Amino acid sequence: MKDTLEIRWHGRGGQGAKTAALLLADVAFETGKYVQGFPEYGPERMGAPITAYNRISDNQIRLHSNIYEPDYVAVVDETLLESVDVTAGLSEEGGILINSTRTEKEIRPLLNGYKGAVYLIDARGISERTLGKNFPNTPMLSAIVRICEVMDEEDFFGLMLRLYQHKFASKPEVVDGNMEALRQAFKEVRNG
Repeated sequence: MKDTLEIRWHGRGGQGAKTAALLLADVAFETGKYVQGFPEYGPERMGAPITAYNRISDNQIRLHSNIYEPDYVAVVDETLLESVDVTAGLSEEGGILINSTRTEKEIRPLLNGYKGAVYLIDARGISERTLGKNFPNTPMLSAIVRICEVMDEEDFFGLMLRLYQHKFASKPEVVDGNMEALRQAFKEVRNG
């Protein structure tokens, strides 16, 4: 039986996929979990495809490698569906989360025959409404926490508030906007 949750993030340089993976590791650690959060480094540049990973477990994690058979995949930029095999190795028991305004019917043909759950969220729209800019990683982080059920909703929001208050101590408006993005995303992520 698998006791470690594995998540693979796909995005483009500058969209915050790496930051989302690291934040998820930070908040999961605060709940007493063993965690890993790391990017796959290569010749990344702004706009180039990047990959980041999370492992979350109640037990010590002894594996130190990229994730080839994830339980969940988060796709921060839907244009990657046409150029990267984001469903490679993805468990049909888990699911894929995609930042998109399209429907599952429109997205499904781009998933290389993947038959598992498809979750959709308009992370860009949420980000632009709450933060005034396209920072899709914050809504994507909240959506992945919800669909994976990594932790209780209120624990997640409380931990993120503390983290943001520390990180943005001199910019309280950034804290408020990010917290609102998290709350909206938690409500708005949809299955198919």
